[in-house]
Amino acid sequence: MPYSPDLTAILRAGARFEADGIAYVIERLPVGTVVAPTGEITACDPLTGARGAEAFTVTIEAGAYPLTAWVAVVSREEREPQHRTAALELTVSDQPAVRWEMALNEGQDVGVLDEADGYFGYPVDAGVGTLADLSAVTALAEWDYDQLEEVYIPAQIPPGPAPIDGLIDETTGANVITVSTGWGDGVYPTFVGYAADGTISAFVTDFLVIPD
Repeated sequence: MPYSPDLTAILRAGARFEADGIAYVIERLPVGTVVAPTGEITACDPLTGARGAEAFTVTIEAGAYPLTAWVAVVSREEREPQHRTAALELTVSDQPAVRWEMALNEGQDVGVLDEADGYFGYPVDAGVGTLADLSAVTALAEWDYDQLEEVYIPAQIPPGPAPIDGLIDETTGANVITVSTGWGDGVYPTFVGYAADGTISAFVTDFLVIPD
């Protein structure tokens, strides 16, 4: 069965999980507003994967949508707690999600995920991820390294989620907000939440911090 996390449980401030002597407590942190001029949403590591980013097959109306980081405070005995971004949520409507489906790019089919806990996701090589309008990410792909460094690569990186908001297109207001990704580099799946009436309520990237 493809990977199917209990996102409703994770996306809740104060939620607590324990495994192998480690405690995970969820905190909610708004990190900004995503301006989506086209409504074509993508998830990627924008510092290393912007050029190959693709929109999900489901789209939303053009507009501005709040972006929230769900941060796990990870604690174990005799160690300082760590703050790790457990999930990144782009809220599309106020209606709660009653079901979740894996977000897919064109040509992807969950039917081929025959291995246990298989999923489609995007690769992270710079330790950051985003949910953004494809137009903004496509424009960001044309930036040179100096531009990326000036906006998105601080001299000292704060604890997660370490959000950074960069204006990409002054005409449309399209922006790309980055957050730190879970334990760092890896491959991370995104899911689409649907409300009871069948409309899209959210996109959520799971950074695989909370154990199954």
